[in-house]
Amino acid sequence: METILGVDRRVLDRARISRDSRFDGKFFIAVTTTRIYCRPVCPVPSAKQCNVRYYATAAAAAEAGYRPCLRCRPEAAPGTPAWLGTSAVVRRALRLIHEGALDEVSVEDLATRVGVGARHLHRLFLRHVGASPLAVAQTRRLHFAKRLLDETDLPVTQIALASGFGSLRRFNDAFHQTYKRSPRELRKRRRGGINGDRGSEVVLRLSFRPPYDWDHVCQFLAARAMPGVERVDECGYVRTVACDDGHATVRVSRLEDEHALELRVEGAPPGALFQISSNARRAFDLSADPAVISSALRSDPLLGPLVKARPGLRIPGAWDPFECAVRAVLGQQVSVAAARTLAARVVARAGTPIETTADGLTHLFPSPGALAAADLGGLGITGARIGALHALARAVMEGRLDFGASVDDVAAALAQLPGFGEWTAQYVALRALGEPDAFPAADLVLRRVAAPNGAPLKERALTERAERWRPWRGYAVFHLWRSAAPPPVRKAAN
Repeated sequence: METILGVDRRVLDRARISRDSRFDGKFFIAVTTTRIYCRPVCPVPSAKQCNVRYYATAAAAAEAGYRPCLRCRPEAAPGTPAWLGTSAVVRRALRLIHEGALDEVSVEDLATRVGVGARHLHRLFLRHVGASPLAVAQTRRLHFAKRLLDETDLPVTQIALASGFGSLRRFNDAFHQTYKRSPRELRKRRRGGINGDRGSEVVLRLSFRPPYDWDHVCQFLAARAMPGVERVDECGYVRTVACDDGHATVRVSRLEDEHALELRVEGAPPGALFQISSNARRAFDLSADPAVISSALRSDPLLGPLVKARPGLRIPGAWDPFECAVRAVLGQQVSVAAARTLAARVVARAGTPIETTADGLTHLFPSPGALAAADLGGLGITGARIGALHALARAVMEGRLDFGASVDDVAAALAQLPGFGEWTAQYVALRALGEPDAFPAADLVLRRVAAPNGAPLKERALTERAERWRPWRGYAVFHLWRSAAPPPVRKAAN
């Protein structure tokens, strides 16, 4: 198959070589010599390009006579029946499990939330995923628990709670069954120093593939940091985060002489640590492979010099998709500084006041419920944008917009809201959902910078020009935005 959903073979080759998990489930790789098909994340050595065939679905590969790989199990890839299930039941259940649903409720309660019986949900999981809901949840818990054992001095009891286990006995039993030793024995065997906790603070090390353009990420975030909620200075990024029973303070900084960032979390309940860690990795784009991305873009005459100048450029993400969507509306047709001012006013009007140990951080970003009920008049926001913000908040509250759905579904739902267009939807996909190929083609800056003669390109012409950048158009966007921006100020005002 030479094209899949309009993407040509050259783009698919790039995505296959990258093994980037963000392409998992979007296509499948079949090898003619072995007659086996795999997921893009399969760890087996890459086959010769001449022996590779691409298919849009696992069913299409099977229909062509290929059998599934036993290592990567393509039948369980995102977007396949193992992920979607009957009427999307399995997909939704897996997302809820990943978010910690089974840390607080039973399988029966989870089944009720997805609209089926517990026994039927169990059968669906065994059929499509190959493991029960409890087994999926336990694997997630154990992997995170081992990381906390390796990287923190948290007591084992707190690690059990942070990982979603209801009791220390259950945690010890599950850990011993998987790792053949107790948590305390494994902790004694670790080598080298660790990052301990200080009081209520937990410290984690978030590794990345070098190079990493930390200055660019900080400069971008500093220019947009919301007073009261975020701060970026010479020490890194600091923000407030809402938790179920209160709030936490998150600090992210660069570890000198290491290929890692340091994540410090203060005040979070143990059960919130996993989600905070996942958000930090996405927001700072730590899963990217810059060598693969640079290799794909550096041959382009427009992007080549930019990639050479900044080989470690990352996509500065947003901590929360709802927050990003609000900011995108406020930023329509105004400067970055003006959008920042409007966001600060919205936070002061509708955000939750809190007390923190971080200077200048005074609020949590408004929840959908608070924003839907807020009177935003008198803040300098146009009536149309106020209507768009209220429509966004109501859509989230009513479940018509689910930021946990697929990128395509979220973008489509956003585009249906008043005041939202394709540009806004793609911007949210790019910064908040971690979509590496998102492309806001209507962006005037992109159309101007990509033009050969200075006159802005038409949107269609830019889209055609960007086909050669796939599946990394999101990184091309940030290279072009960076090239068009004046030298930014590193430190944001408090």
